[in-house]
Amino acid sequence: MKRNYQVPLYSVMAAALLAACGGDTDNGSETEATAGEEEIVLRMSWWGSQERHNMTNEIIEMYESENPHVSIQPDFAGFDGYFEKMATQAAGGNLPDIMQQNHGEFVNQYASQGQLADLQPFIDDGTINVSAVSETVLESGEFDGELVGLPTGMNALAGLYDPDMIESAGAELPNEDWTWEDMIDMATTVHEYTGNYGMRLMEPGNMFEYYLRDNGKRLFNEDGTDLGYEDDQLFVEYLTMNKRMVDDGVAPGYDVIGEIQGLEDELLVHGTAAINFRWTNQLNTIASAAGDDRNIELAILPGDNNDEAMYLRPSMLWSIAENSQHKEEAAKFIDFYTNQTEVFDVVGSDRGVPINEDIQEEMRSDLNETDQKVFDFISYVTDHSTPVDSNYPPQAAQVLNALEDVDELVIYGQMTPEEGAAQFRQEANAILGN
Repeated sequence: MKRNYQVPLYSVMAAALLAACGGDTDNGSETEATAGEEEIVLRMSWWGSQERHNMTNEIIEMYESENPHVSIQPDFAGFDGYFEKMATQAAGGNLPDIMQQNHGEFVNQYASQGQLADLQPFIDDGTINVSAVSETVLESGEFDGELVGLPTGMNALAGLYDPDMIESAGAELPNEDWTWEDMIDMATTVHEYTGNYGMRLMEPGNMFEYYLRDNGKRLFNEDGTDLGYEDDQLFVEYLTMNKRMVDDGVAPGYDVIGEIQGLEDELLVHGTAAINFRWTNQLNTIASAAGDDRNIELAILPGDNNDEAMYLRPSMLWSIAENSQHKEEAAKFIDFYTNQTEVFDVVGSDRGVPINEDIQEEMRSDLNETDQKVFDFISYVTDHSTPVDSNYPPQAAQVLNALEDVDELVIYGQMTPEEGAAQFRQEANAILGN
């Protein structure tokens, strides 16, 4: 409702007198603009470790100190409960103004429902500066012709491993040319020597997709309407390999994995497994939790064709909710995060290697040992990889859940690898509407 405020006559006269006396109109207008700036509250959500939570809060404080009219309310969760919470918020049309999204299944799901704002207008008007960001990086945040997420940084799958544990067992260290059989031999040797696990259980959502790429195939077809491979023998081989390692005690089953409470509690951290296939941005947390007396290294994933199978992808994305009443201010925070070196002085490579290439160069001269490993690894993968698959259908999360369910059933002997591969195709077809 419009209110008609009447200005007292003495106020008008006083203003006229000040103007006539040649007051400092520049300072006066600046003070008035600052005093009259709208107080804005933004909700911001992310997942991750306690270390990421602490770093993100520090970055929020930096932004608020430079923008005192803005207050950012943090909404933090671990990965497992994050998307369940987001689904509830989305159903109520109440997504956070700024949210951390996962590349692939989840960002495409919300974008397909019209829940994410297009960031391109904020790039076009200069609110978000991407002059030092490559077009390829930007494209990784697109869905159906709209830019629905800006990468927080770039990432790659890697084998995080303890070289001392492997070498003390007399096994060969991972290298650029190692194969799946080399991986099994290494893990088996460590297991037999130490009595611990040789490796962590491979998670099918990431590793089966990589296994397909190593065999020249994809998880989904070009338009995301079907599976991207026709020969179920590929999944049979993967399931057989995974089950063999669990049966032999080389890798743990899902019962052990279910007890792990976050990255800081991983088997590699406790020295009860020699290698863990994870994202490069997770090295800092795992290495820190493992302690200064442990050396954790990064390896290319195994395979006969890993130059083609490896890929760079956004470690995660910043998105803005379509329901946000403060999209421009949310975009300003994303710009701040992307283009301020001070941000990455705090966060390092935890959310991936910065997408701003100028900041990458600035940071290289002053990286800690762990971040240096990540930057070097990303540089190697940049030259030894093919583009990430972004053709995830909106139902991809359901398909990946079915994939994990089948993997678990096969590992526990409730179906054979052949039955598991057939059931997964049947369920994927049903989910994708085929």
